[in-house]
Amino acid sequence: PPPPPPPLPQPDRGFEETIGTRWVVWVGGLTLALGGFFMVRYSIEAGLLGPGVRTILGGLFALALLLAGEWTRRKESMSSIAALPIANIPAILTAAGTAVAFATVYAAYALYGFLVPATAFILLGLVAMGTMAAALLHGPALAGLGVVGAFVTPVLVSSGNADYWALYIYLAIVTAAAFGLARVRLWRWLAVTTIVFALLWTFPCLQCGPSMVGPHAFHVLVGFILAAPLVVCGFMFGPPADEGQVEPISSGSLAAYLFGATLIVLGSFHADTAMIVFGLLVAGSLVVAWRSDAAAGAVGAAAALVFVVFAEWAVRANSDMLVLPGGPLSGIGPNATDGSVSLHLISAAIFAAGFGVAGFLAQGRSVGPVIPVIWSAAAVFTPLALLVALYARIAQLDRSIPFAILAVALAAAYAAATEILSKREDRPGLQASIALFATGTLAALALALTFALEKGWLTISLALMSAGTAWISTQRPIPFLRTLAAILAGIVVLRIADDPRIVGSAVGTTPIFNWLLWGYGIPALSFWAGSIFLRRGGDDAPLRTVEAAAILFTVLLAFMEIRHVVNQGDVYSQSAGLTEIALQVCVALAMAIGLERLRIRTGSVIHNAGAILLTVFAGLAALFGLLGLENPILWHIDVGGTVINLLLLGYALPAVLALLLSYAVAGHRPVAYANTIAGAALILALAYVTFEIRRLYHGPFIAEGPTTAAEQYTYSIAYLAFGVVLLGIGILFNSERARLASAVVIGLTILKAFLIDMSTLTGVYRALSFMCLGLVLVAIGWLYQRILFRRQASAPPPAPAVSPGG
Repeated sequence: PPPPPPPLPQPDRGFEETIGTRWVVWVGGLTLALGGFFMVRYSIEAGLLGPGVRTILGGLFALALLLAGEWTRRKESMSSIAALPIANIPAILTAAGTAVAFATVYAAYALYGFLVPATAFILLGLVAMGTMAAALLHGPALAGLGVVGAFVTPVLVSSGNADYWALYIYLAIVTAAAFGLARVRLWRWLAVTTIVFALLWTFPCLQCGPSMVGPHAFHVLVGFILAAPLVVCGFMFGPPADEGQVEPISSGSLAAYLFGATLIVLGSFHADTAMIVFGLLVAGSLVVAWRSDAAAGAVGAAAALVFVVFAEWAVRANSDMLVLPGGPLSGIGPNATDGSVSLHLISAAIFAAGFGVAGFLAQGRSVGPVIPVIWSAAAVFTPLALLVALYARIAQLDRSIPFAILAVALAAAYAAATEILSKREDRPGLQASIALFATGTLAALALALTFALEKGWLTISLALMSAGTAWISTQRPIPFLRTLAAILAGIVVLRIADDPRIVGSAVGTTPIFNWLLWGYGIPALSFWAGSIFLRRGGDDAPLRTVEAAAILFTVLLAFMEIRHVVNQGDVYSQSAGLTEIALQVCVALAMAIGLERLRIRTGSVIHNAGAILLTVFAGLAALFGLLGLENPILWHIDVGGTVINLLLLGYALPAVLALLLSYAVAGHRPVAYANTIAGAALILALAYVTFEIRRLYHGPFIAEGPTTAAEQYTYSIAYLAFGVVLLGIGILFNSERARLASAVVIGLTILKAFLIDMSTLTGVYRALSFMCLGLVLVAIGWLYQRILFRRQASAPPPAPAVSPGG
């Protein structure tokens, strides 16, 4: 037979139909409820009826509304009107009836005193439970009204003496009914609402102390037991679940009760009962998540809350660990009722083993990539976090060999897990899990070093670990290992940012061979080795991070050693003299030359940037330091001996290094860049010649004394000689740059002769100055004519072109 025709589309609902079939019904139900409230209020204000009559009439009105709701429901079920998309009149009438019933019972208790608290509590609870039961017939609106009324009832009715056992037994019944209704009708919102209200009822435990742990623990335990089979998808009676997917409500429901248990532990100062219940809920979360992937998110929440519990326990016993401007917070500190250390140690061991073993065994069980990663992350994080918390509580952040041994054992376990998983067939999420276990191995080793070593050795060990991680990445191509090597390098960099001396004041006073050499030198070598290993796997962000760390530590090693030597061991000295700046300029230029050579081979952007930054630093230090703030011709500075002095170190050597740097970059960088460096070399060389002549005439303090005629004449002769030497070098090596430098120097000499010598020199000195200048200029002209341009002058003229017609 032919298939039936598709159903005709429903016409759009108009404004009139929407108002007539929906809004008037909703407003009518609200009006009925308010009418009942206002009638009671009017009877009170007018004094028309007594309290008993008012209560009876309110109850009768509620009963009438409920009967009307049931009658209309049955009538609509027998007619076609139930199929129309209209407002549910029976549900509206029933909701109004339950609201009036709530108000009547509450008025009988709170206004008139007809009911004792226990009776009022039971009646309100029955109304709320009846409302949720009616929701099976009338829809979700009544369910919401019922669950809110049920959880608010204990707030409305109070006897003055809190009976938490009665309260939590009542809430357990309400929770069971709400979860059951949510499961039957698949109303996930109702389960979430119930969990939120149940969690709010755990906050009273924060003020109760250890003596009242029992009922509060009962509340979260029963809630957890009810949520697991009824709310968690794919577990026991829960809704069906998508395989390999984390379901937020399933995971969140378990996490909410875990959070409640955490509040009880913290509020009771880690009472033993609270710790036991907390442990049961953590174990239950692992079991449920093992059976249902939908609840895997609760594993991560459990791991985080386990750390919160133990971290708070550690901090409470050692409040000095909290660095606060105003001192420790009120309430922070040891408490006489703190849970026993033995129970916490046993709990920590069980938690660490449980998360670790379960996280390892969970690999390969899921078809999705997220679930194995959650399990492995919890397996790595929880034992490490517990180890840190116990170390802080017991060892109080001091050196501890036993904790270092535990960390090494943990590293061995993670390493074994990494090796076993690396040999398995690839599954979703396996590579990320392998990376997490490998990270745990190195993190545990880092903790072992932290527990066992002092500051300086810890820095060295972390740097060596970075190099070791880079090497392991070449043997085991796990992508995250490269990132981890960079992270370790970053930690070491942050470590020296906190204390550049690495070992505090115990650096030592021996030049070169002090703690700075080991604290900066070994990490620098480690990072250079790590960069070599990482470069085998390509140029990426981890490689560049380690390369940057290698350059940084190499530069800092040199600069810190210079400060140490110049300032007699005080690297925090507030001053920097000519010697220190000169050495730093020389070192920066030498390192820039090395990096320029290295970047040509590697093509690394970090080597390129490092060379530029060092060159810029050297230029700025020379300009503002050597030629400015520490210029011996401007300030009272002792330059030392006649030839072997600070001038040689501060101006001659930097000039030579700058010249070498200009040749190192020639052909590999823009011409202007190389010429700028060459110009800086020329300026430093001229400064050295000038200052050295000044030293010959005025002694070690060259800023003092007048300039004599003989001295001026010496400057002219020296500049001319310097220019001639540059010209000779340019001719000998066919260097146009040297010849241009010669022209600049001789040009300056000519200006000096006409602007200074002519006005300041007299007698024989002025005559000799101009005679020497003239002879040199003539000689230079002869050299250019006879040597440089001889070929051009003697070359035969080109043959004339032959025309096509000739």
